[in-house]
Amino acid sequence: MRIVFFGYQTWGYKTLQALIDLDQEVLLAVTHPPSEESYKAIWSAPVEDLARQHAIPVHFTERVDSETIDMVGRLNPDVIVVNSWYNKMPAELYGIPPHGTLNFHDSLLPKFTGFSPVLWALISGEREFGLSVHRMDDGLDTGDILVQHSLPIGANDTGTDLVLRGIDLIPGALAEALQLLESGKAVWRPQDKAARTYFHKRSERDSLIDWSWPAEDVERFVRALSDPYPRAFTFYRGDRIEVLEAHISEARYGGTNGRVIVQEEGGAVVCGPSAFRGDNHGLVITRVRSADGVECRADKFFRRGGYLVSQP
Repeated sequence: MRIVFFGYQTWGYKTLQALIDLDQEVLLAVTHPPSEESYKAIWSAPVEDLARQHAIPVHFTERVDSETIDMVGRLNPDVIVVNSWYNKMPAELYGIPPHGTLNFHDSLLPKFTGFSPVLWALISGEREFGLSVHRMDDGLDTGDILVQHSLPIGANDTGTDLVLRGIDLIPGALAEALQLLESGKAVWRPQDKAARTYFHKRSERDSLIDWSWPAEDVERFVRALSDPYPRAFTFYRGDRIEVLEAHISEARYGGTNGRVIVQEEGGAVVCGPSAFRGDNHGLVITRVRSADGVECRADKFFRRGGYLVSQP
């Protein structure tokens, strides 16, 4: 098929590579210019280099403008394929090809539309996550679904584990979607709007631990924010510290939320609602990174006890 590709970062790179491996006729690769923004740098991959290695023309743009629309229109693609594009696409663009525009979103739509869906899925306690290929429309991740592939979320999975496994779903989902289009067997499934959930962009504030959450939720939170993502953090004796490793306690701990006690070969933190009743498991922190960037065992770091709080 004649394809115009829009993509960025590792997701875009993997999708373009899959198009090349499938011997599709990629007419143009549209990508964002390199960026030093922290999130965009996390999963950076040179889409433009891959395109040029295969003699695919490259167009750089931050947003879809009239030049981009005209360029794509002149190419008469059968379909546009999009993965990891940071700005809204107008109907004047996504409606150009006869097969429309396929967007890849790393969640099982209609749940987890919006941003950082894999991290939010783990934080939320979902048992599975996945990849959806849907037809782009005027909404954000709201178009009719063509293909979905799912994977289970394991008890010890980190956010990075899930992101990498989700990226590995791209080639298979892309091959299936294009085969359905080419064969005329595509069946588009409208999304249930009532089941839609939307998650906002993550910011620094979203990595702050809330010790009123149950320990089970905080434990998933710590696992979700694994390297290379900004780590879960809290404040201890006036300094910001990062929680790198933790698990749910064997014993139950009562008192004031955020109180840290050297127990169970780590720092056991009182967590959850009605903590004064002593009915809740705690979070046992085993490894931290101090304000000066030094990683250390939590039992040594917390040897004086104290409180973990939301501000210095």
